[in-house]
Amino acid sequence: MEWVHDCLPYRISDHVEELQLNVIIALLKSSYWAAERSEETIMNSLKESLCFGVYSADGQQVGFMRVVTDGASFSWLCDVIVDTEHRGKGLGKWMMAALVDHPRIRHTTIYLGTRDAHGLYEKYGFERREMMVRRVCNPV
Repeated sequence: MEWVHDCLPYRISDHVEELQLNVIIALLKSSYWAAERSEETIMNSLKESLCFGVYSADGQQVGFMRVVTDGASFSWLCDVIVDTEHRGKGLGKWMMAALVDHPRIRHTTIYLGTRDAHGLYEKYGFERREMMVRRVCNPV
């Protein structure tokens, strides 16, 4: 699917062939949650995920988010990020609108773990909840 913004020179696409791996790796390496991931891990994480790219008018990828889902009942939203130079333009809100309306996952319960941007996510129906985690000692 593809979304074109009415007022901004950006578009969102879930077409995997458009993803710019070098940009995704750089964006995630700049984040607090994925800075320690290897390039191999980042690339492997994309393979079975529903990925969204945000692209400027010149075709440069400036944002990314990914969803892990069974397509029936469960989805996990992760790796939501917009390049610092493109923040503050409403791209995060637009990404969330595209996400919650996507036909592959709109009927699933979508989970998210984050330590910031709670207000943004709450606008799209996310509730603050406690969650547990089991960490892998030696991630592949």
